Amino acid sequence: MRLNPGETQATGWRVETLPDVVRRLREAAGDVTGRPVVVAIDGRGGAGKSTLVERLRKVVPGSGVVHTDDIAWHHASFDWVDLVVDNVLRPLHRGEAVEFRPPAWDERDRPGAIRVAAGAGVVWVEGTGILRQDLVPWLDASIWVQGDLDEQERRMTARDGDSVDRRRFLADWLAEEVPLLLREQPWRKATAVVAGTTVLDHDPDTEVVTAAARP
Repeated sequence: MRLNPGETQATGWRVETLPDVVRRLREAAGDVTGRPVVVAIDGRGGAGKSTLVERLRKVVPGSGVVHTDDIAWHHASFDWVDLVVDNVLRPLHRGEAVEFRPPAWDERDRPGAIRVAAGAGVVWVEGTGILRQDLVPWLDASIWVQGDLDEQERRMTARDGDSVDRRRFLADWLAEEVPLLLREQPWRKATAVVAGTTVLDHDPDTEVVTAAARP
């Protein structure tokens, strides 16, 4: 598995059922009452975070999800901590619904809003950079999705194309992503480490590959 310099590969990879992963996250969260359990899912761009979230939501019906890419849209790649805390995490900790239109949505007439209904048992907050020290006090449990850089880059190209503008955007993104992750080392903070790329045989509908030991 090719990783960025400074990121250590997790060890003891094994197949685990999705319900068992959810159970482990709930146990790590402890006794949360009156509000949802807030679980962060972090990983490099193209790691497979969004795919993992959708699989977890099937195991936890009625759970909510917030994608930091929606908050970062035409705002900043990673400078969105205050927006997340004030408009997403703080309301969730009060047991309230979330309905938030980031400033750039109004400025650019993007329809809709970031919404989480009140009463959700779990809210997954997914995005690169969500598992950073400034946000740890607001998070109950977390996942780091670790994967091979070459495969992640292939996924991003397949998803977003390979135009000149896209390559320029990706270069700018990586110029911020790499030092942020090296500084924060979210793989060391995570409750669980999930393989975004793996050669272990498993049922992708019901199982994931997790590390027995964090990096």
